[in-house]
Amino acid sequence: MNVVEETPRAEPQKEEEASPPASQQPTDPASPNVATTPEPVVADAVDKNTSKSADDEPEYEVSTSHANSTVRDQGRLVAALTLSLPCVPPYPQDGRGFGIGELVWGKLRGFSWWPGRIVSWWMTGRSRAAEGTRWVMWFGDGKFSKLLPLSSFSSAFHQATYNKQPMYRKAIYEVLQVASSRAGKIFPACPENDETDTSKVVEIQNKQMIEWALGGFQPSGPKGLEPPEGERWDRHGDRGSVFIHARCSQPPIASQRSATPTKKFTQRCGWSSWALGVLVWGALVYCPPSLCATPDICISCGSLNVTLEHPLFIGGMCQNCKNCFLECAYQYDDDGYQSYCTICCGGREVLMCGNNNCCRCFCVECVDLLVGPGAAQAAIKEDPWNCYMCGHKGVYGLLRRREDWPSRLQMFFANNHDQEFDPPKVYPPVPAEKRKPIRVLSLFDGIATGLLVLKDLGIQVDRYIASEVCEDSITVGMVRHQGKIMYVGDVRNVTQKHIQEWGPFDLVIGGSPCNDLSIVNPARKGLYEGTGRLFFEFYRLLHEARPKEGDDRPFFWLFENVVAMGVSDKRDISRFLESNPVMIDAKEVSAAHRARYFWGNLPGMNRPLASTVNDKLELQECLEHGRIAKFSKVRTITTRSNSIKQGKDQHFPVFMNEKEDILWCTEMERVFGFPVHYTDVSNMSRLARQRLLGRSWSVPVIRHLFAPLKEYFACV
Repeated sequence: MNVVEETPRAEPQKEEEASPPASQQPTDPASPNVATTPEPVVADAVDKNTSKSADDEPEYEVSTSHANSTVRDQGRLVAALTLSLPCVPPYPQDGRGFGIGELVWGKLRGFSWWPGRIVSWWMTGRSRAAEGTRWVMWFGDGKFSKLLPLSSFSSAFHQATYNKQPMYRKAIYEVLQVASSRAGKIFPACPENDETDTSKVVEIQNKQMIEWALGGFQPSGPKGLEPPEGERWDRHGDRGSVFIHARCSQPPIASQRSATPTKKFTQRCGWSSWALGVLVWGALVYCPPSLCATPDICISCGSLNVTLEHPLFIGGMCQNCKNCFLECAYQYDDDGYQSYCTICCGGREVLMCGNNNCCRCFCVECVDLLVGPGAAQAAIKEDPWNCYMCGHKGVYGLLRRREDWPSRLQMFFANNHDQEFDPPKVYPPVPAEKRKPIRVLSLFDGIATGLLVLKDLGIQVDRYIASEVCEDSITVGMVRHQGKIMYVGDVRNVTQKHIQEWGPFDLVIGGSPCNDLSIVNPARKGLYEGTGRLFFEFYRLLHEARPKEGDDRPFFWLFENVVAMGVSDKRDISRFLESNPVMIDAKEVSAAHRARYFWGNLPGMNRPLASTVNDKLELQECLEHGRIAKFSKVRTITTRSNSIKQGKDQHFPVFMNEKEDILWCTEMERVFGFPVHYTDVSNMSRLARQRLLGRSWSVPVIRHLFAPLKEYFACV
């Protein structure tokens, strides 16, 4: 690893660290790569049977007592224990710059500063730190490099990373909890009751602490952050925490961005697990060949706490990286490429694949560490560069692509559930002579995709009640379905009385707005604020529409939302709906990428997605005469106009009369599976029609999900 020479503080004092008891002397040989703390022995241990599972706990643990507080680290509880140790002044006299217990910022060129704490060598379970070095434990995760004092908060805190990275938010929360305890800063407590949203309370407290930190930690200032004598020895030992051996210094603030990237070398706001975690050095560089790139090590961050296999490459994956992969794998930037590295779901500087039909990118650190030193520079010079998912070879250094990665990726999202629910009730098919027309309640109806698909399948529709507030969407539905839709306005105004009056219903469908759920939106408010709360309107009306006890008639429901949502939001939605979602990407049955989660009890939701002869799988099939497709499939089309542009160079997807051109509205309608001119009503502009399509469902996907309903309801 690269180390940074130390710049000692003025007039450093001389003093050695006190040795731990003989029974705790480490026997492992010196290693500059990685260490973990031994499991602490607690005299008054709490009954383990009374502890909550990690799944039941919030992302952050709100500590009310700083003397014996608890903080979350990588999904585990880390007990803050008061150790009986010799009284030693908190600052060393070895000229190393930072004292035991100090709160610091760590930095690697091109990445966000990360908060950590200087700890004693014996807490790591390893040997003494070499001359001029310190052991550092990082809040939230095992990340490392040169250091700054926490008092440099306004310079080191990175808002973009805070908005996008849950681990960074957790790290900031943890370090400011410790800082506020040391400074004696008390923040107003939020009123709590049984219905209080814990995540909201934590977010409010975190916001208050960040404002305090940005203001200079007043009134005590940097002096108040110094560790008291009682914290001369680190008290947050956790056998799963990662420690690193890093040179300590107080460097000037480095630039958050490096040189202007080339056309296939771009920079993203984020962090790379490989670049910031030294486990890779200990596990990949120094490990036996038989261990490298096997399920025994997480190839995303280097952790040995592996819980499953990486879906794309030979190697393991830890729980934290799994959660990150679930959130980021289908998150795309405006250029249509993945927002983060395919391997580690991090990376600020990434290489983008030159294959027009590929949207993957790989961070420089993963490439150099796994493929080989200098591999990133070689890729930059290669034009076009095909990534490690598109290349003809399957093996690139330690990076070995799985031959069955498509099915593994599908299973990764299908089996990623950390909650188990009873299987949905299975209704036997209704005899043909007893089938009746279907009655549908559609919430957040959009442009009536559900009704269109039911008609295409030949299912008779007795009643279609739709809740929608967009005037353009309502106009499309009224015109295209000739007034057969009963619009009832805002979903929040629909009551139990209305459901009883309009019902009974056989099918309830909907997909609440995703703006405040998608992690693509840095200003998202989550499931419990903004438009995210509209999910609970779906849940409320679904509960009202369910058949009463004793009524065994077939009843089905479907809820849809984005894949790129936070793991905690997905978990909460699943908990309320008592069902795990299936992930379906429209690229299998259309000419566009569009990955979505679907919750429901429709028969056969987990069956493989198969295209029909009428599905247009290539973009060329969707174009008008005389126009040539530059790509076989387009990126996810959203409400934003620039989502039509493709690739790292932002090309238009169509070539006509020797010029690039955008997709016409009729062509976008074909991409989504709608009839031509379906949205051509009321003299709507091209952008308005794109907005309607960008919020809609993919017709072939909904047809795939609704097809089994033909066994239950009357058909034409």
